Amino acid sequence: MTSLLTSVIIVNYNCGMLLTECVHSVLSSTVPVEVFVSDNGSTDGSIEHLKHEISDDRLHVILNRENLGFAKASNIPLQKITSDYTLFLNPDCVIQPDIIEVMEKKMEERPDVGMSGCLILNQDGSEQAGCRRRVPTPWRTLVRILHLDKVFPNHPRFQNIALSKDPLPDTDIELEAISGAFMLVNRKAMEDVGLLDEDYFLHCEDLDWCMRFRQKGWKILFTPDVEITHLKGGCSSGRPVFVEWHKHKGMVHFYHKFFRHQYPSVLMWVVIAAVWVRFLLLSVILTFRRLIG
Repeated sequence: MTSLLTSVIIVNYNCGMLLTECVHSVLSSTVPVEVFVSDNGSTDGSIEHLKHEISDDRLHVILNRENLGFAKASNIPLQKITSDYTLFLNPDCVIQPDIIEVMEKKMEERPDVGMSGCLILNQDGSEQAGCRRRVPTPWRTLVRILHLDKVFPNHPRFQNIALSKDPLPDTDIELEAISGAFMLVNRKAMEDVGLLDEDYFLHCEDLDWCMRFRQKGWKILFTPDVEITHLKGGCSSGRPVFVEWHKHKGMVHFYHKFFRHQYPSVLMWVVIAAVWVRFLLLSVILTFRRLIG
């Protein structure tokens, strides 16, 4: 049984009472923890509710005057932390008391592992799409947008980015990328890789980190027998177009950062154009649904 202090970073933006439930679950952990809630200017009373319901010296609330985005809001407490492990947890997640202890034990047995993730479930018990995934290279993104994985379902060149439809492994495995909704990080690896890239506002910063960890030789571990439920969209359900804008903008930055010298310019431009066309189509659909909803 480990006695290491674990720091937990939760970035909040108008997540309501879910934030309090999340923090309460973390503070009930079987290992020593400290919780940093980095709030991006919430106006829904979520911070007031948290302070009213939980009075604990292990809880630290950082009030940002505006919405700084996930990466920047995470880096603020990250630069103050000295613990051996840091858990990045979305405020619309609830964890069981022994989860951190179990995950840390697995990482202590594997000093080559820089970060680890667990099975993330939707409310209906299904696996969340971004829980375990391949890195979305420009080619894989084109395959996804054109649904070529459905045309050639068994061809290794036409694989889907998400692995959620594949059978769960029987044991821990190494992956290319996990979800930032639950990401346990080794301090030594983090110091080697550096902070989160603040050029991302929302989404894709976890993929960026996974890429950089692997570039530095650190392994990414996925544990299928540990699970949490993620109420996806708890902090952004009222701003779908805003979220999609930053998600697609983040993907374009991701491609330029990691793949602009590995792929022909023509393919890069085709993929980027496809990304923005997809965003426009989604925006129309989301706006229409909101108008008739």
